[in-house]
Amino acid sequence: MSNSIKIIFCSLIVIVVFGTCRQQQTTQVKGEDSFIKGTAQFLADESFKPILEQEVYVFKSLYKEANPVLIYKSENELLKLFLEDSIRVAIMSRELKPDELQILKSRNFPPDVNRFAIDAVALIVNEQSADTTISVKQVKDMLNGKIMTDKNIVFDNPNSSLVRYLKELSGNKELKQKNIYALESNKDVIKYVSTHPQSIGIVGFSWLDDPDKDYADAVAKVKIVGVKDESNDKVPTEYFKPNQTTLALKQYPLSRGLYILNSTGKMGLAAGFSAFVLSDPGQRIILKSGLLPDSIPQREMILKK
Repeated sequence: MSNSIKIIFCSLIVIVVFGTCRQQQTTQVKGEDSFIKGTAQFLADESFKPILEQEVYVFKSLYKEANPVLIYKSENELLKLFLEDSIRVAIMSRELKPDELQILKSRNFPPDVNRFAIDAVALIVNEQSADTTISVKQVKDMLNGKIMTDKNIVFDNPNSSLVRYLKELSGNKELKQKNIYALESNKDVIKYVSTHPQSIGIVGFSWLDDPDKDYADAVAKVKIVGVKDESNDKVPTEYFKPNQTTLALKQYPLSRGLYILNSTGKMGLAAGFSAFVLSDPGQRIILKSGLLPDSIPQREMILKK
């Protein structure tokens, strides 16, 4: 092979290798996410879809190059994927248990955990129902089959965070009494109660505030029941309905926190979205939704004579 041919051959190899490296680098850069740019997947509890959709909408309108993709699952499905390291960001209604946390620590991905809101678990009845109040003890007794009632108790699907909450509240690991039914979603619960006067529904409060058109008529045909907690030293005989005031004062007894768990280990889009939700604009979205923000935004007032 002549020297000139060797030089041309070597030059072609260098060009091909350089071009391949440049292509790989370009693909890698495009696939990366930063604090306010790029695409990242988030596992999200389907129970909180209404408020999370609002947060994502505002975040994307502020940061045009950001694309947080929320994958909605039941709590059981979400946890399985999160602990299997399928997706490293989860939005859910509890912190991890010690054994779950250890799984992530063993992979050197301990999560950054931030609570951003407090939700209420609301009890609803049909607008025609005479029931307006209930106690925490009565709720527990109903879930354990200790109270004879002709009412059907309905809630969302068996793998949800709400069902897990009710099991922990009642101490009942099964919830298989004959008048207790799991449906598919919070919407299904609201629609069922709106057409069945002899029923009690248990739903996340965020589904009752500013509902979408496809179930707004059903929300208008149900009412929220007041709940008292006999174990509350300050107000053991008073009934409270869920709202921001009763949640802030810890008067409404059925509540749960909302958390973002980020185990990506980097300052990427997961950290950026988490920071936004915890910021003043993000907390104002929570405030407007009817839930209780983790940190209540301050209002500035100018007084003029």
